[in-house]
Order: sequence, then C-alpha cells, then structure tokens
Amino acid sequence: MAFGVKRQEMQQWKALVSNGTIAYLTHYWVEPRFPTITTVTKVGCSDLKKLTSWCENYGLSPQYIHQRNDYPHFDLIGSKQKEILYKEQLWDQIYRFGI
Repeated sequence: MAFGVKRQEMQQWKALVSNGTIAYLTHYWVEPRFPTITTVTKVGCSDLKKLTSWCENYGLSPQYIHQRNDYPHFDLIGSKQKEILYKEQLWDQIYRFGI
C-alpha cells in the first residue's frame, strides 16, 4: 500500500516517465515482507535502455525493473534508497519522508 503522495505529484511523475525522463517518486509504504522499511522511491522511465543504464550506474540489477503497464520503474528501499537520493540531491524527498 502506498500513501503520502498527492495526485499532482503522481501525474507529474507519470508524465516524466512517459516522456523517457528518469523520474523519482518517494512515498510511504507498508509491506509485510519488509517490516522495518517505511518508504520506497520509484525510479521510472519508459526508455528501458535508459532505465537499465541507470540501474547499472548505481550497481543495481536491471532484472528487478518492474515492467508493468506504461510506467516501468525500479523500487529503491533501505540504505540504497538513501544513498541514491543523496547522490541525486533530491532534498525535498529526503526531508519530507525523513530519509
């Protein structure tokens, strides 16, 4: 279950993803498989070559790209989420979600 995201933020993320831009969307998250994780960042891009390259640049396996619907994305959680958000200087998402 995802929460803490406004409709406008989701629409903006979807538009960027659809246009082939690497886009980041962080939200609160509840997943029983990861009881200590409270947020996830979806890194999306409709250009699968670009998203695959992004994964490889950060040492992540592209095999975990979710290729559902029109919005392919990679889910970042835990320490890797924090590391990448800091490297990308996404301060608004870091502060807003206490990452």
